[in-house]
Amino acid sequence: MALLDPNTWQSRALSGGEYAVTEPATGDTLASVTLASAEDVTAAAVSARAAQTAWARAPHFERAAVLRRAGDLFAAHAAELREWIVRESGSIPGKADFELHVAAQECYEAAALASRPTGQVLPTEAPRLSYTRRVPVGVVGVISPFNAPLILSIRSVAPALALGNAVVLKPDPRTAVCGGLALAAVFAEAGLPEGLLHVLPGGPEAGQALVADSNVPVISFTGSTAAGRAVGEAAGRHLKRVHLELGGNSALVVLEDADIDAVISTAAWGSFFHQGQICMTTGRHLVHASLYEEYVERLAAKADSLAVGDPHREQVHLGPIIDQGQLAKVHGLVEASAARGAKVAAGGTHLELFYRPTVLAGVDDDTPAYAEEVFGPVAPVRSFTTADEAAALASAGPYGLSLGIVTRDTARGLDLAERIPTGIAHINDQTVNDEAVAPFGGIAASGTGARFGGDANLEAFTEVRWTTVRGDVAGYPF
Repeated sequence: MALLDPNTWQSRALSGGEYAVTEPATGDTLASVTLASAEDVTAAAVSARAAQTAWARAPHFERAAVLRRAGDLFAAHAAELREWIVRESGSIPGKADFELHVAAQECYEAAALASRPTGQVLPTEAPRLSYTRRVPVGVVGVISPFNAPLILSIRSVAPALALGNAVVLKPDPRTAVCGGLALAAVFAEAGLPEGLLHVLPGGPEAGQALVADSNVPVISFTGSTAAGRAVGEAAGRHLKRVHLELGGNSALVVLEDADIDAVISTAAWGSFFHQGQICMTTGRHLVHASLYEEYVERLAAKADSLAVGDPHREQVHLGPIIDQGQLAKVHGLVEASAARGAKVAAGGTHLELFYRPTVLAGVDDDTPAYAEEVFGPVAPVRSFTTADEAAALASAGPYGLSLGIVTRDTARGLDLAERIPTGIAHINDQTVNDEAVAPFGGIAASGTGARFGGDANLEAFTEVRWTTVRGDVAGYPF
């Protein structure tokens, strides 16, 4: 039986107008959804707040059971959901399978949060019991993007629900189904009580209303740094806690002792996986001068060997860029880089939304595709001669999300990583990694630090309350 029925997948009547969900590989309309207006956000937040109180008081094992069933349902409906992720977001099937795996794991890990110890007994000067406990924040607003739509929604939705909150989720309308309506269907079938999860596809107006709503004390936002700055500023005006997971321009540092035969596959994956449309994408390849020429030649050959096409109908390595606007940005940065002297060693061309994996050599600080986040399948390569220079280059720029270091000497790799400020570091791996059990987040222009996984979820979606208990009423001097 199908999980997603277009006739019933939007239980709440919305007023923001119809939106055609388009398959980027073909331009075909996959579905029509109704978008949310600001008024719809207000109504959903009121409903969520009303439903949340009973949910927070529900026994922890009841909340955990809903999350476990949701995890099972992502596996049970994998074939149907995979097709939506592939067609709606332009993912290859393997990437869709990874999203489904992570979604299930996020639910299972969230289920375990429901029974975590929630506080501490404190020493006190008075004759009383003094303790802290974590309590749900109430309603969590989640704003998620198009690039890994299921993962980037579920990793906030699942722990927020498990900890006793209600959620208002605003997915990107381009991936309204696999990033939003699919979650609503899964949790409804899992037995989540009505009113606790509201899925409101919408544009900037809906997002602004969610950030401003007084019934939503916490916002979890994943998206571009520019949009995140605006969200953070608006949240600050409302004295509202906001968790920001933003962009990146992550470096892969290849030291002189690296295994060149092994590193090329790693490097290509870091830059070209999902067409480079991932915040952790390897945006800068920093390669020791002794390996530089061979590295550029072999990475370009790897790029030329990769198939680009419709991931639903062909066996390909890369699918389409999400839309024409993003394609124009990617190609514009490549062309501007070539105009400033960078050599296009591979790629740099496209057919419709299918952009060839691209390698740029001879880049420097002023090369646009090196200095900026491209969010496309582009690998700028730059040489260095000393570890100090590598550390300086990798540390330069506004971002601080992920880091990869390739070396046969792991101790040396760890030492170098300590000198480069990022939220995530991988030795002998590329920059794109994610696990439900691991903290995830960047620093500086990449966001406000780790906010996913274990204790980070507790910090993100609960408040600490101090409580004291006396046997008799306290007396005071007046």
